Amino acid sequence: MTEVFPRTKPDRRYLPDIPSKGGSRRQSGQRYFSQGGADVYSADGKYRYCSGKTVDISEGGLLLVPDKPLKVGDKAVLRFFLSAGTMPEGYESFVKLPARVVRVDSASGHVAFEFTKGLTEYLRRKRWRYYETASLLGILITLVGVWFIKKESIFYFWFDVPVFLYGLCAVFYLLSRFFFAAMYKAYPVVPDYKPSVSIIIPCFNEEEWIEKTIQGCLNQVYPEDLIEVIVVDDGSTDNSVAVARAVAAKIRDEVGDRLTIHAFAQNQGKRNALAAGARLAKGDLVVFVDSDSFLQPDAILHMIQPFHDPRIGGATGRCEVENKWTNMLTRMQAVRYFVGFRIFKAAESIFDVVTCLSGPLACYRRDVLMRYLDPWVEQKFLGQPATFGDDRSLTNFVLGSHYAVYQHTAVTSTIVPSTYGKFFNQQMRWKRSWLRESLRACKFMWLKEPFMAISFYLGMFLPLMAPVVVLRAFVFIPAAYGIWPTMYLAGVVLMSMLMCTSYLLLKRSNLWLYGIPFCFFYLFVLLWQIVWAVLTFWKSDWGTRPSKHDKGLSMG
Repeated sequence: MTEVFPRTKPDRRYLPDIPSKGGSRRQSGQRYFSQGGADVYSADGKYRYCSGKTVDISEGGLLLVPDKPLKVGDKAVLRFFLSAGTMPEGYESFVKLPARVVRVDSASGHVAFEFTKGLTEYLRRKRWRYYETASLLGILITLVGVWFIKKESIFYFWFDVPVFLYGLCAVFYLLSRFFFAAMYKAYPVVPDYKPSVSIIIPCFNEEEWIEKTIQGCLNQVYPEDLIEVIVVDDGSTDNSVAVARAVAAKIRDEVGDRLTIHAFAQNQGKRNALAAGARLAKGDLVVFVDSDSFLQPDAILHMIQPFHDPRIGGATGRCEVENKWTNMLTRMQAVRYFVGFRIFKAAESIFDVVTCLSGPLACYRRDVLMRYLDPWVEQKFLGQPATFGDDRSLTNFVLGSHYAVYQHTAVTSTIVPSTYGKFFNQQMRWKRSWLRESLRACKFMWLKEPFMAISFYLGMFLPLMAPVVVLRAFVFIPAAYGIWPTMYLAGVVLMSMLMCTSYLLLKRSNLWLYGIPFCFFYLFVLLWQIVWAVLTFWKSDWGTRPSKHDKGLSMG
């Protein structure tokens, strides 16, 4: 399946954003390839002069191949549609903008237009402000609906205590997440704080994405001499090593020895790959980045800011879905990732207890990481090597002595499963690791801030009890009393609307509606993986990473 995401036009420099004497090397906005069409109207917008095929587009202009001649200085009104996946999320829209011709290439037929105002300003005035207003109104209506349903739940509480008690606890838990997330603030940039950073990329059969990952890690708005990138190939059977070494050869003159490629002769597992990179690292801070994740140019600058506080041992950034426009499954995951990071992790960060420093972008103090490195690598579960849940497991080690926080302004994007088979395997692996590591965290979480401790135990109890409550509400009560779970379904719709409207408020994107089908997808499909995860929690199959080591030395 072809993944759909914005395709950026290569800069003439391989690393355009690294600092130089004049600051960023990039002189203009990022350009994106475009295969749509555009109509060129007269300057007053009254009649259409010609049409054309778009070549690329940026914040400030458009490159077009028109079907009629144009000359430099011509003024016009451009009308075109920015389809989903052409530019970053939120820009998909019909656009009508005044522009002027600034360059004509007679050889290629390309005509460059400069917009009289930027796309961001145009969309904010024409579209985004209405989205924000609608989302705030939607949040208000949703909260009123939740209050009404819960009032009814209290009235009928003694009719079905288990279901209504569960519903009240679930609403309390979810609303508290949104409340604390609204209070969250990212750590500001401290100009004089510039520790050295080692970025570790564990790689296994990622030849398609590894170059983009390496490029993103090196192309940072951060002093070049303070960043090193270490790629550890975990016995890949494709051309991942060859691609990584080709990248190193291509930019050797520019980065010198700041990029290191270390390859295992055979697969040893992701934890061993990360540990090998950590042992080679020289930086004050060690950043783990998955091999299919792509850092924004200022990700490291923002990622290091929490560590100005010596009590913080680990931090995670915000992860977006890179291929969100591929199909309905990836669209639903985009909403889920947003809620998981901007709502749940932000709420946990208020108490300095983020329970999972996620693999796509996680940062650790090197001395803290090295203290727990060997116990983490050698961790066993029921006598078998723990081969997944590495990020949640390492977070538990860190929380034993330090804070763990979320930094919203440190952004990466990742490739998520776009087929249901890979997605279900991934979700099963995540649920098993969540169950194992949550049981482990139960031993110390009660020592944390009381409200955080209550939230943690409630957040563990609710998913485990959910299958029982759903069976009672949708099977037992209708069969025994002939009463359909109308209020329960209404509650699900309202909570999904709270998620959707929050997404619309902060992302201003057409994807907001996909939160509703995702909630029902979770209720009727993903929820039941919890049951299987509990029954098979000892298994160590990786699912989406088919290596012998990560399947407990067995392919069966």
